[in-house]
Amino acid sequence: MEEFGKHVLLGAGGPIANSLAKTLLERRQDVRLVSRRGYALPNAEVVKADLLNPDAMKEAVLPGSTVYLLPGLTYSVDVWTVQWPRIMHNAIQACTDRGARLMFFDNVYMYGRVDGPMTESTPVNPCSRKGEVRSRIAAELLDATKAGRLKACIARSADFYGPGAGNNSVPHFMIFQRLARGKAPQWIGDATQPHSFTYTPDCGPAIALLAESDDAWGQVWHLPTAAPPLTGNQFIELAARAFGREPRLSLLRPWMVHVGGLFNPLVHEVVEMLYQNTAPYVFDSTKFETRFAFTPTPYASGIAAAVAAVRKVRS
Repeated sequence: MEEFGKHVLLGAGGPIANSLAKTLLERRQDVRLVSRRGYALPNAEVVKADLLNPDAMKEAVLPGSTVYLLPGLTYSVDVWTVQWPRIMHNAIQACTDRGARLMFFDNVYMYGRVDGPMTESTPVNPCSRKGEVRSRIAAELLDATKAGRLKACIARSADFYGPGAGNNSVPHFMIFQRLARGKAPQWIGDATQPHSFTYTPDCGPAIALLAESDDAWGQVWHLPTAAPPLTGNQFIELAARAFGREPRLSLLRPWMVHVGGLFNPLVHEVVEMLYQNTAPYVFDSTKFETRFAFTPTPYASGIAAAVAAVRKVRS
C-alpha cells in the first residue's frame, strides 16, 4: 500500500472503523484514531475529540492526511437531523483547511424504495426522514467535491454482519445472539424476500483499496457484497445450522413493529425503515468487484465466522 500521509479515522471504535484500522495497521500505515472517549488500538495514535466541535475536528485532521468519516450516532432521527449535518460540515471544512482527503462511509437510506438492485447510479429518492438526512449530507460532500474544495469519496454498504459487528448489526442481536442463548432467531417483515448483507471484514480492505486508488476519488462506490442475496429464511437456516440447531423463526410482522414502537423508542425508529424488510433489498457491488478484482466473502463462510466469533465471546 502506498503512503498517503496519516490515516485519520473520525469515529473510531465502530465495526467498520475497526476493520479499516486493522487493515491499515497490518500494512504498517500511520493511523490516528479519533473518538470522543479515546478509543485505542495497539500501534495507533489516539486523539480525543468531539466531532460536533469544529475546532476539535480541525485539530484532529492533519495536513495532507487521508480522513475517514465513520461515526456511529445514536439511532434516532432527531439526533441524526441535528448532528449529522454538523459533523459533515465540520469534516468538509477541516479537510478543506488542512488539504486532506475525505472518505465517507455511507449507507443506502437515501435511495428509498427501489424496484430492482441498488447500484451507484440508483436515483436518490428517500422515503424516510433518516434517508432525507443521509441524502442531504452526501449531497453536501459531493457538491464540495465538484466545486473543487476538496478531494472526497463515498463508500456505501448494505446492512452489515460479521465478527465484531456487535449490536450495530441487526443479524447479530436478532439472529446470532438469540441462537447462542437457545432462543428462536427473529426476522422483521417478510422472511421470503432477498436481503443483502455486507460482511464487515471485507469493508476495511475495500475502503483501503479505494483510498490508495487515485481514480476512485470523486465517485460513489458500493463496497463488495456477496450475491445473490439470501432470503431471511435462508440466512437464518445457515446461522442455525452453524450453531447445530434446527432453524426455528420468530417473525416480527410490520403491525407488531408498529405496536412495539408505541412503547419502545428504538423500535419506533425502525418503523419508517420497514420498507427495507417487506420487499427485495438487493445491493449491487459489481462496479467495485470489477475495478478491483475483489470477491466478496460468501454468505456461508461469513455466517460461520460470525457464529464462531459469538461463541468465542460467550465461552
